Amino acid sequence: MGLPKTLLKRTPLVVVSIGLALALVIILCLVLISSTRSKSKVQNASATLAAKTTAPSKQPEPTAGFPVRLKIPEINVDAALDYVGLTPQGALGVPKGPADAAWYDGGPRPGEQGDAVIDGHYGWEDNIPAVFDNLHELQNGDNVYVVDDKGATTTFIVREVQTYGSSEDASDVFRASDGKAHLVLITCEGTWNETLQSYSNRLVVFADKVNG
Repeated sequence: MGLPKTLLKRTPLVVVSIGLALALVIILCLVLISSTRSKSKVQNASATLAAKTTAPSKQPEPTAGFPVRLKIPEINVDAALDYVGLTPQGALGVPKGPADAAWYDGGPRPGEQGDAVIDGHYGWEDNIPAVFDNLHELQNGDNVYVVDDKGATTTFIVREVQTYGSSEDASDVFRASDGKAHLVLITCEGTWNETLQSYSNRLVVFADKVNG
């Protein structure tokens, strides 16, 4: 991608824009190896969004509740949302299990201005279904719903589904500067590389908030 990337086995990396201008964004899918299941691979869905921002400014008051559930009827997703933050290495904590998804709580809440980011697992040991196994089936115009802790549902409509290779520059795709609310769903896909312990591609779904 023209810039150095950090590859850490067993740890999915994510550094996400919090609504400030991004200087660069690089996405890279990794795998998580479960410490309690040392003889099996757990295929984790995540992405690295290496970002450089301007100095933080005072953030506006939240305009949306805390998200608690993600619903995507087209692919039969009705998942609880974990809240995850960043580790000292810049890694995003993964969902607790294959059926859950994870919202990065250092960024906008879904429905607020900017890019709210949710990632989820793709594949699981013993062929147990994972939340984003069928994310690739989404098409433009499909609806995505996020339910918050106040019982309100925010609707997003899929605008674009993109696949990125591990070395492909994606630095322009997370730079929402239109003052609107967007949702970004991320998982892995492609061919499993046993040596690198990662998938060959990253799947990103871009969705826009439906107003009214």
